[in-house]
Amino acid sequence: MIKCVADVRLGLLALDAELYADLERLLLENGCSDGGDLWGFNLYPDDESDDYIEYDALINIRSWQNNPTRGVSDPAIRESIKQIVEQFIKG
Repeated sequence: MIKCVADVRLGLLALDAELYADLERLLLENGCSDGGDLWGFNLYPDDESDDYIEYDALINIRSWQNNPTRGVSDPAIRESIKQIVEQFIKG
């Protein structure tokens, strides 16, 4: 499992840190990402099924964005994450 954070507005991806917050901070400190656009997830690169992305991270809990759980409620955001992963990882 690889912890990841995607910036769904800019199409950026940060991977492989101990905490999602570390990846989130990396993107925020870069100066171009906005916290509302950052979503955490787990990547299972050896899984060849459609379940290779697990949308589950503490940084995703955002009541102000109608996302009260660790998952990613909005299907459009999940699709954006999947497209970013496929662009950079599955290429």
